Amino acid sequence: MNKSHIRLNKTTREWVIYAPNRGKRPQDFKQEHIVQNQGESHSPKCPFCTGNEHLLRPILLERQNPENTDWQIRVVPNKFPALTPDGNTHRKLEGIYLTMPGYGRHEVIIESAKHNQDIPTMSIQEVEMIIDTYHQRYIELMEIDESMMVIIFRNHGKKAGASLSHPHSQIIATSIVPQHRRWQEEEAQRYYDDFGCCVYCEILAFEQQDQKRVIEENSSFLAFIPFAAKVPFEIWIMPKKHEADFGSISESEKSDFALILKNILTRLSEKLNDPDYNYVINTAARYKAEEPQVHWYCQIEPRLTTPAGFEIASGIRINPSLPELDAEFLTTT
Repeated sequence: MNKSHIRLNKTTREWVIYAPNRGKRPQDFKQEHIVQNQGESHSPKCPFCTGNEHLLRPILLERQNPENTDWQIRVVPNKFPALTPDGNTHRKLEGIYLTMPGYGRHEVIIESAKHNQDIPTMSIQEVEMIIDTYHQRYIELMEIDESMMVIIFRNHGKKAGASLSHPHSQIIATSIVPQHRRWQEEEAQRYYDDFGCCVYCEILAFEQQDQKRVIEENSSFLAFIPFAAKVPFEIWIMPKKHEADFGSISESEKSDFALILKNILTRLSEKLNDPDYNYVINTAARYKAEEPQVHWYCQIEPRLTTPAGFEIASGIRINPSLPELDAEFLTTT
């Protein structure tokens, strides 16, 4: 079974994607450490750098930089995709187990022509273009009937799963909605049924008033460390306007999102010496886009600790750092 496929865990109803071709990346065997965003602006061996297009899959989208002197953004299919558009979404039984083809889309958003560039060192116009590209690809992928969910994420550093240091994000469209996301939606639905309001809007209003965990805010977004942060310096960037679907973001919100994201990542880089991190855009699954209880937001998780035995067995995370102290550290000049 060399093709990507998906299996259902009968005990938890969690889907697991099996992508054997992702184990063939030679970079996984060459080095123990990846140097992040240092050195020259061009690498002769990097498939994302100008001049190495022969190492890329076909370019799906290319956008010029603000000065119109070079390309700024390229979107390409992932060379080692977790999911592929081949096949279909039909489930089948293998003995007592449920499985299906690994159907979906997996794209890479190359964020800059410069190998040593990163979001904290980009201009705000360059970051705005990244956010606009996220939105454009999100809308186009959600227009595919089989897409039940589109996930945008960025892995920065080896501990976060990045195999290349050239600045890039990824976007995956799936034909399933994972149990993790369903559970979040169901909890939000339960809260709405009990109290008649969005739990995320409640959190947003309280954090804005309390200010103990707020890192930054602008007219459209609030960035804060959640009260029950799972890891040190976990940060949520949440739109102040109730929006279930990232696809509904306005032009002014794109600019505000780009600004606050750049500022937050700059704070993390300067205060924590450029830590490895993941960020994801948590947004509504298909058919939930207009729901009053779902609220999209960007979640940033630095990779500063490693889950151990108790956390794996119990599902309870142990955070050695208090959110209030983390917020104070990030906001102190």
